[in-house]
Amino acid sequence: MTSPPDVLIVGAGPTGLALAAQLSAHGTPFRIVDRSLDRVRESRALGIQPRTLEALAGFGVTEELVARGNPAMRLRLHLSGRTVSVPLFDIGATDTPYPFLLFLSQAETESVLGEHLARRGATVERGVEVVRLERRGSHAVGRLRGRGGGEETVTARYVVGCDGAHSTVRAQAGIGFEGYAYPQTYLLADLEVDGLEPGAVHSYMSGRGMLFFFPLGAPAPWRMLAMRPSDAPDGKVTLPLLQRIAERYGARGVALRDPVWMTDFRLHNRGAARYRSGPFFLAGDAAHIHSPAGAQGMNTGIQDALNLGWKLALVCRGAAPEELLETYGAERVPVGRDVRRFTDRAFVIGTSPHPVLRFARSRLVPHLAPLARHATAPRRRVFRTVSELGIHYRRSPASTPGTRPPRRGPRAGDRLPDLPSGLQARTAGPGWHLLLTGPPHLWPDERLAPVLSGRTDLITVHRLGERGTWPGVAQGLVRPDGHLGYVARGADLEGLRAYAAHWLPVEPARRTR
Repeated sequence: MTSPPDVLIVGAGPTGLALAAQLSAHGTPFRIVDRSLDRVRESRALGIQPRTLEALAGFGVTEELVARGNPAMRLRLHLSGRTVSVPLFDIGATDTPYPFLLFLSQAETESVLGEHLARRGATVERGVEVVRLERRGSHAVGRLRGRGGGEETVTARYVVGCDGAHSTVRAQAGIGFEGYAYPQTYLLADLEVDGLEPGAVHSYMSGRGMLFFFPLGAPAPWRMLAMRPSDAPDGKVTLPLLQRIAERYGARGVALRDPVWMTDFRLHNRGAARYRSGPFFLAGDAAHIHSPAGAQGMNTGIQDALNLGWKLALVCRGAAPEELLETYGAERVPVGRDVRRFTDRAFVIGTSPHPVLRFARSRLVPHLAPLARHATAPRRRVFRTVSELGIHYRRSPASTPGTRPPRRGPRAGDRLPDLPSGLQARTAGPGWHLLLTGPPHLWPDERLAPVLSGRTDLITVHRLGERGTWPGVAQGLVRPDGHLGYVARGADLEGLRAYAAHWLPVEPARRTR
């Protein structure tokens, strides 16, 4: 008889697969189910941000993603009477090994993650639907229906809803999903396009709205995204319709052909009232949906999963207190809220029929766009936001600055930058990593013993020498998701010992079944 899982993952899209990869890396028993009989073969998500590539590198899948994708480095703005080339990620990207936006179909992303899980012996159970969920004591009990119609009962310590905007887990947990729908309808297609410069993002901006072509590669060379004009006929999306709309938005001389798939859809901006209710958690589109502006949706979902996964693993193992799970909402709810706000503003500016914004798109942007390449400070801020490299958890209960925090360098709650070069690769993997800078004689094993005692299987030590992440003598404890939990200056280890004693108690936290 198979032992019950610690975690039941509902939904095998990118978010659920990333969560499964995290739990697998920690050796945490889980099941992952999805009511679809097969993974998606077409998709709406297509951009993987630098921070997501960093976060997935520890599983050994990032290089395969990059090999399959298209790392676009520039944006071609097609304005009335002129075309302006704007570099995408040439500023503010010196601390990441992936200084580009990777265009890759969600179907390919799921394929890479699914293959990784298969190599580790994990199976996605497809054609399995969650019929009912309920809480019993500290556990969750679910009723699952298989593809043949048979049902089974499964008990798990935790259930994570990665099951999209119409989440069954969210509904069964009684968590509200508040927000609104945008009035416009949008058109999406993967197809061949003649007349476009390859390897760049192409944007056509007019008073009527915006049209985008993204370099995709597979299942087709280009992804087209456009707002359906209000006077365009409703009904089935056809290639002639897409061609007419492209020309209307200014893409003259561009020929569309050989579509792989075409669809229309409505957009929403909604967020879950909370990301946890007892043993039930939400991640990805089950927790937040918004416009595709900035390619934030799939990336935010994957990072939700990677924030939650190691916490579930340590609590299930008995190596961390239940309190650690409360930091998931404290850290990720503000991120989801900020993403919804950012994408909403960008979306309204690009699509609103308001006369002022239409005038700005059609008259002002053509004159201001050429100056964008010289506006380094604003572009740096935009890059850090869009790339998600600027996300931090400084206000989290699990982020603690020492009594003497370093004056320069990353702070507690920040992501660990890839400086010195290759530092992220050295600290990749499922465990914690203790970074020590300064003369090696300051950090003998006997001085570290109070911190490491009983935790040697959880914490790996890196003595970085004089030229480390922080100037002078400093210490930093990197969490399994690549963010710094504790940072202090000097050689006094008492603050670090106290941090480890709280979040990684030597006496195992009580495990219940």
